[in-house]
Amino acid sequence: MIRDDIKAAQITAMKAGDKESRAAISLIQSAIKNRDIEERVKSVQTDDDALVIEVLQKMVKQRRESIEMFEKGGRQELADAEKAEVAVIERFLPAQMSDEETSAAIEAIKAELGASGMKDMGRVMAELKARHATTLDMSKASGLVKAALS
Repeated sequence: MIRDDIKAAQITAMKAGDKESRAAISLIQSAIKNRDIEERVKSVQTDDDALVIEVLQKMVKQRRESIEMFEKGGRQELADAEKAEVAVIERFLPAQMSDEETSAAIEAIKAELGASGMKDMGRVMAELKARHATTLDMSKASGLVKAALS
């Protein structure tokens, strides 16, 4: 399980004295704990790995947005710190689908659903997320789905 990998990485980082990795992993564990608390009130529980992956993807997205803002603001040292955190977080994410694989998945779903235009984008995105949410960057997929349907 990804949760176990994160705990093992935390111990390894502590033993190695890697403060940056240890801090980033602590943030990961904190975000996962917060999400666990949110999940307690739901009637339908999410698969554990899917929950952890969702949290990690959200963290990466937030950091990428921060990196962009820091670079625009001329704060390269802060952008570099965020990039280091992204590198640590991405170690725990499963391999992401390439653009070619994503396009192939979109085409398969488009054919299955009989999608023909932009009015079907929601259905295609929902199906894409249901099948490939853990291995796909949904923000990139959105642009590819738009291109495929237009």
